[in-house]
Order: sequence, then C-alpha cells, then structure tokens
Amino acid sequence: MTKTLERINTASELPASTSVVIIGGGIVGVSAALTLAERNIPVVLLEKGHIAGEQSSRNLGWVRKTSRDPLDIPLAQAADRLWQNMPERLGRPVGYRQCGIMFLARSDEQMAMYEAWHQAAQAMSPESVLLSAAEIGQRVPGGQGAWLGGVYTPSDGRAEPAIATTAMAAAAVDKGAVLIQNCAVRTLSTAGGKVSGVITEKGEIRCDQVLLAGGVWSRRFLGNLGISLPTLPLVCSVMRTKPMEGPTDISVGAPDFSFRKHHNGGFIITQRGALDAPITLDHLLIGWRYLSQLKSQGRFLRTSIGRAFFEDLKLARRWKADSISPFEKVRVMDPQANRKLIDEAMNNLRAAWPVFGQAVAEECWAGLIDVTPDSNPVIDRVQALPGLTLATGFSGHGFGTGPAAGHLAADLVSGDSPIIDPTPYRFDRL
Repeated sequence: MTKTLERINTASELPASTSVVIIGGGIVGVSAALTLAERNIPVVLLEKGHIAGEQSSRNLGWVRKTSRDPLDIPLAQAADRLWQNMPERLGRPVGYRQCGIMFLARSDEQMAMYEAWHQAAQAMSPESVLLSAAEIGQRVPGGQGAWLGGVYTPSDGRAEPAIATTAMAAAAVDKGAVLIQNCAVRTLSTAGGKVSGVITEKGEIRCDQVLLAGGVWSRRFLGNLGISLPTLPLVCSVMRTKPMEGPTDISVGAPDFSFRKHHNGGFIITQRGALDAPITLDHLLIGWRYLSQLKSQGRFLRTSIGRAFFEDLKLARRWKADSISPFEKVRVMDPQANRKLIDEAMNNLRAAWPVFGQAVAEECWAGLIDVTPDSNPVIDRVQALPGLTLATGFSGHGFGTGPAAGHLAADLVSGDSPIIDPTPYRFDRL
C-alpha cells in the first residue's frame, strides 16, 4: 500500500449493542458511519484490518463524472457537492481540488466512444466538452502525442486517498461513531428471519441494521450466508513520483497511461490500458456472467493463473460463527505491484509528454478491485434478509463517489429520503 497512508487510533472494546453495525472501513463504510453519526444514530464500524487499508487508499484519487455510465452520474454529482464541502464538514483536509479531468483518444473507435458518452450524458453533465487535438495541446502543453481529440469536464477533480478516508473516520469518531479496527465480523446473527446482530472474533454485538461495505470481501461474506453476489477481482498497479514540474494540473487519461497531480508535488501514474486479472475459482464459477464485458474490454486484461489462485483456494467459503474466518487470516489484501505495467505506462507517458522523462519513482503499490458484471455497484437492502443492506461492488470507481455512496447507504439504513434515486444500484438487477 502507499506508505503515506495516515492511520487513526480507534476503540478496542465492543459495545454490547447499537442501532447500526457497518462491516468494512473503506471510504463507503466510513462515509456511512459519518452520516449516521451526524444524525445521532448509534453506529459501530468494524474493520478486520485498519481503516482504508485496501482499495480506499490504493486508488488513483480521481473524482469524476467523465466517461461514467450515465446511470451513475447523479451519484457522482452528489459526490461532487460533498467533496467540495468536505474540509469544512470534517475540520480536516482531504486533498480535494476541482482540477478537471480529460480523456484522450488516438483512434476513431476511441473518439466515437467519447462522442457517444458526451451525447448520452450532455443533459446531466452540460459542462463536459469534446476537444480537438489543438485544444488538448492548449490545455496540456508540451505534448508530442498524436491525438484525434478527447473529452474534458472542468468540474471533475481529485482527492487524496491516503488522507481522505482517515479524515472522515476521525470526524465520525468526533461525532459519536464507534470505530474498531483489527476486529473481523465472522457472520450475522438473526431472530425471526431478521438481522439481530453480528458475531465477531471478539464477541457479539446486537443491532437492528447491518451495512456490508466489505469491498472485495463482500462476495465471500455473503456466500457464507447463502447469498450470491457476482464480483470478480482485478488488480491495478500504481506509481507515485517524487515532486516534479508537470505539464498541467488537469488529470489526464490516455488509452495506455494516466496521470494526475499529487498534493506533495509529484504525480500518480498508471497503465490505464491494462489491469491484471489473476484467475481464481470465482472466474470458473461466475465468469460466464461477464461475457459481454470480455467482448468489449477483454483486451485490457492481463490474465494469469498462479499464486493468487492457490491462495484463494486456501480461504474457506463456508465457516461457522465459532470458527476462524477468512477475514482473520488475511487482515489486509496487499497484491504485489506489476512493475512491467508501470514501466509500460511510464514509457507511453514519456513519449506523449517528454517532461516526464525527469520523473523519479517514489513508491509503487497495487490494489484489488471488486468488479460487477455491469461495473456499477450494489447499494440496496437485501430482501432475502431484512436488516441487511449492501454498499459494495464499486468496480474501481468507488473512491470518487464514496461520500455520496456512503450517504445513500446511510439513507437506506435509516429510512431517510435518499440523496439520489437508488434504482440503478438495486441488488436484483444482478
């Protein structure tokens, strides 16, 4: 993980009861805890490792509407408003800046994709504009890339994953939420066909509602309850450079690299055209649900079968409440960064903007992404088990919408009017 991740001290003793238990200390779970605490609803958040230890601190930090599924744009717009007010709300910085995001196209196929998105999203994101090659050069000078054009949304932005979730967590504690780290939830307890509590490695907490925001772990947790959630893992490798002069403050995504300014003066860089797809048993069990994605995006995947397959097989898929769970065996999922992909990204970036020839790596890391068949999350109550709500499956773009996703999940748990229409995120669509 990034070595700049800020840590937080939290409680150690479990309360006997509360109103809401949140499973998972990523940005969505923490945002939900913050929202509930602000409403004076008793809430306990349980994290098997440490707050923001997995994808919430390992992502690229983009806060975007650009190139999102149009169904997902209202959540992104709500998140924009929350990010803008976050420092005042928390009394702490989160590294947010409305710097704009630009996606670039080299081929007619890529440009047609952005033109189609622009047309579909224009009513919801009217400030998004299509760019010519000359306009790209004006906004991001010093380039040598052969671009056909691109799409640009000036109201998009960035925040810092290494500090944002921790800042939200600290504010949630200040407002009355109880956060406990290094405490895995093994399963749920029920009474009368409804959730009545959670059983952890340290004991039971009685509660009325549970929110599962477990990221890549949600599928395994639900599977033990007999509930199927289709998600598959992908790995994104990331590099942060030492401070350097760059061509722009705009975050830029090209077909085979991306970069954005980091708050310390360096840049966050990744190979946007490739993700590692380590094969696991789940690929064999539910891979057929992803056939349409494979047809359109399979060229982006670097598949392999190796250590990840066997490590996954070692983790139980069924266990009892008094047994050690998989979440106690792997406190923090920490995949190894793929230096080959990072080197590819750097070579491609230097060819397009030679100024990055002076870039020096400060650190590299990787994060595991949970992807649904349509790349949109589930934020919904589970009808089969009253009292259980899901906020998971964010498919690699949950950090940007995290504040609004957590807010929406809190709305569903507490019965408040939802911040946006939750219909696109219903569980039964999968």
